[in-house]
Amino acid sequence: MVVAVIADIVGSRRLDDRASAQRAFDEAIARVESEHPLAEQALRPTVGDEQQGVYRTLDDALASLLLLQLALPGGVEFRFGLGVGMIRRIDSQHGELSDGPGWWAAREAIEDTHARQQRAVPTSRTWIVGAPGQTEVMDTVITASNAYLLARDEIVSRMSERERRLAYGRFGGLSQRVLAEQEGITQPAVSKSLHGSGATALLEGLVLLTGASA
Repeated sequence: MVVAVIADIVGSRRLDDRASAQRAFDEAIARVESEHPLAEQALRPTVGDEQQGVYRTLDDALASLLLLQLALPGGVEFRFGLGVGMIRRIDSQHGELSDGPGWWAAREAIEDTHARQQRAVPTSRTWIVGAPGQTEVMDTVITASNAYLLARDEIVSRMSERERRLAYGRFGGLSQRVLAEQEGITQPAVSKSLHGSGATALLEGLVLLTGASA
């Protein structure tokens, strides 16, 4: 069992410069994978505005996708569907392919994310669906994780680009002093931003997901 992830670009048809946005996505994905390598198969473009990737565990997927949300520049966003289940590799003369219940669940999850975003929860960006046959324990984990994601996405959606940069930098081990120098602001301003934006709570959650030191 793995976690298959499908990501698509929020509002891709409304982007003034689709090619520039794609470069921003590619650069953010490459940065996260270089600095915090958690994926078994990093997100890669497939067709249209979609990307696909695979993670070994749900914790790895949740941590990596949050870091990606924080690393993206302003004005560009991903929407994510996570499918927990088996995938199978298929040999092809065009390269290795894969399908299976994990991918089908990921497709259902991203459709659920989009529907939720269009209706009751405009800030929703991430959802998880378990493929049929999950244990009762895993079903409970998925339900609890989705509840967490609703709150997490709400926090991220309200953060400014600077607040996201500060959160990403702090998780990467940069001190508030260094971040202040990078942003051209004071250290107390960095501290205020981290606490006021909800970044501190997000970072505590990342520590729990990754087992990193606080």
